[in-house]
Amino acid sequence: VSRGLWKKYGDKRVIDTPITEMGFTGIAVGAAMAGLRPVCEFMTFNFSMQAIDQVINSAAKTFYMSAGTVNVPIVFRGPNGAASGVGAQHSQCFGAWYSHCPGLKVVAPYDSEDAKGLLKAAIRDPDPVVVLENEMVYGQGFPVSDQVLDKEFVLPIGKAKIMRPGKHVTLVAYAKAVETALLAANELAGKGIECEVINLRSLRPLDSDTIFKSVQKTHHLVTVEQGWPQSGVGSEICARIMEHETFFHLDAPVWRVTGVDVPMPYAKTLEAAALPQPADVVLAVNKVLGTK
Repeated sequence: VSRGLWKKYGDKRVIDTPITEMGFTGIAVGAAMAGLRPVCEFMTFNFSMQAIDQVINSAAKTFYMSAGTVNVPIVFRGPNGAASGVGAQHSQCFGAWYSHCPGLKVVAPYDSEDAKGLLKAAIRDPDPVVVLENEMVYGQGFPVSDQVLDKEFVLPIGKAKIMRPGKHVTLVAYAKAVETALLAANELAGKGIECEVINLRSLRPLDSDTIFKSVQKTHHLVTVEQGWPQSGVGSEICARIMEHETFFHLDAPVWRVTGVDVPMPYAKTLEAAALPQPADVVLAVNKVLGTK
């Protein structure tokens, strides 16, 4: 992702560090407090656990604890979620972990448009932003419009995107799971079931309004994510539906499609079984719609 930046900007702006996450994250947070806008890259967000004190206690809480006098404009970015054959300690999703914390903003891009627009927004933001990328889409090509290619293109943090309109059921996903939802929607379209697919883009703040409006139209909801089921992003969406008048628009219970509640296996076949697949989404849609 950072290829070519050192040659362009030099070692005053692109700094290689020893692999000590607590150390280089603390340096980056301090630089942000001093007025810079650092982008702190983790080789994988699994390693951000080594620096969790700096991310949460030093970055996320400082603006509140200083009564609004100290901003920490920092970006934490890197690969998140399942990669390929890297095992339990390099494959977990931190979407729910970081979006639980006040003081952080959390975005999870899916395609090239998301990656460019959300990263630029994160760098411009006055507060700490966690950018959860997915290694599996780094080499994947996506169509982009002239608008996206424009140098000034930026996406707002906290606004979801409807990737595919539909009228029978709403599928809400983020990051790589958006692809899973879209593939399932394509399959279901052949059976006459029109899925509205929402790409969350932002996990905190969460665009509840877009979800509410869609569910009030389709009357059915399935959430899709690679993370574990307990206390997941899908769970939060379910809670918000329950606490809002949108609950009364549901014709069936909400169904969650998640990663299996186990550490990620290493074997390829078991890894695939532990992650949500389009077939799982199709099954969930059939359950909420009462179809086969």
